[in-house]
Amino acid sequence: MNLAVIGTGYVGLVAGTCFADSGNNVVCVDIDKKKVNQLKKGKIPIYEPGLNRVFDRAIREKRLHFTTDLESAVEQAEIIFLALPTPPGANGEADLSAVLKVSEQLGELFDKYGTYKIVVNKSTVPVGTADKVKKKIAEKTDVEFDVVSNPEFLREGAAVEDFMKPERVVIGTSSDRAAEKMKTLYEPFVRSGNPILVMDEKSSEMTKYAANAMLATKITFMNEVANICERVGANVDNVRIGVGTDSRIGKRFLFAGIGYGGSCFPKDVQAIHYTAAQNDYEFKILDSVMKVNERQKLSIVEKIKTYFNGEVEGKTFGIWGLSFKPETDDVREAPSLYITRSLAKLGARMKAYDPEAMETFQESVEKETLSMIEFVEDQDQAIDGVDALVICTEWNEFRRPDIDKFARMMKEPLIFDGRNLYDLQRAADHNLKYISVGRPSVNV
Repeated sequence: MNLAVIGTGYVGLVAGTCFADSGNNVVCVDIDKKKVNQLKKGKIPIYEPGLNRVFDRAIREKRLHFTTDLESAVEQAEIIFLALPTPPGANGEADLSAVLKVSEQLGELFDKYGTYKIVVNKSTVPVGTADKVKKKIAEKTDVEFDVVSNPEFLREGAAVEDFMKPERVVIGTSSDRAAEKMKTLYEPFVRSGNPILVMDEKSSEMTKYAANAMLATKITFMNEVANICERVGANVDNVRIGVGTDSRIGKRFLFAGIGYGGSCFPKDVQAIHYTAAQNDYEFKILDSVMKVNERQKLSIVEKIKTYFNGEVEGKTFGIWGLSFKPETDDVREAPSLYITRSLAKLGARMKAYDPEAMETFQESVEKETLSMIEFVEDQDQAIDGVDALVICTEWNEFRRPDIDKFARMMKEPLIFDGRNLYDLQRAADHNLKYISVGRPSVNV
């Protein structure tokens, strides 16, 4: 099929590349000329494992193209995906201005071409957005078209695998014609038998928000359990295993830590919470989820202040990990942003290292915080001569360090671990002062 993907952010670039790899002719459109030129040269602006390999193959086989010209991309396209940003406003409402602006432009182009096309909302959008897009397009044309909701369920760090082998594909449409076309497009990705679920547009839109809100709730619930474990002397690792073996609950998203971040959970939880409020419903569970998550991001700073009796000024901390999770360079709503900002305000200096997110972090943090951080080239440099180490992201390379280096290189082998990377007994055997989340502290 001939496809157009409007927007070359995380979702648009992964979707366009994977569709091209499955044999479709894909044109990706973006208004950012610099980014489009980079992509034409084969340079991918995001870090995502496996994407380079699929991208290079699609480019080499001339199935993936990039342009800033919306009209040329849409003219031959049978299906047009909207993968545009929908950032949250101050009250949590998703900003649909980019989606609706492009919808108007599409209506004008459809009127010019006169051929049936399908417009697909791939961006995460509030319930009712498909109707708004349909209305915007219809105001500009009498030509037949359909609008479909097709939410993505991609995990950053495993997005290519998730797209190529989805657990399910959700298609929201009231049009049999559009449904059949979309099922044909996705059939190569579900040959193992995973379902293509066709439902109404509003249910499809709600499915995406409900899924992310549920996962965010599981994470936050376990962080609350971890906080109680610290107070009563229990070990959250044992509790997690005991709870996770219950098939009604499952073992995923039960790891205690310093909160969730990224591009999806914070934005989507806020958006579904806003939708509830707009419909006169008080979503009390999500009220708590958001409040607990904000508090959890700074819980490790409270532990630091307690250990040093509030005298943090002048101390130097190593920071391992800046991205919100491993295998990505995304720092949106990452706990590291909150932790480094708080430490900087307390007068502490930092030496930070992340395998992929150094540049995106520096672009995302304010000057006052940046002035207190030295960005170093490897994890050893980040602990050289520091008063303590703070672990913010569970990159694999942080899981198996030469543990004796902590004592040799740091002023004292003191670790504040926001991701529970190390075994407590191993930490004790190596005389580490080790403070983690929801587990007994070691040698403290």
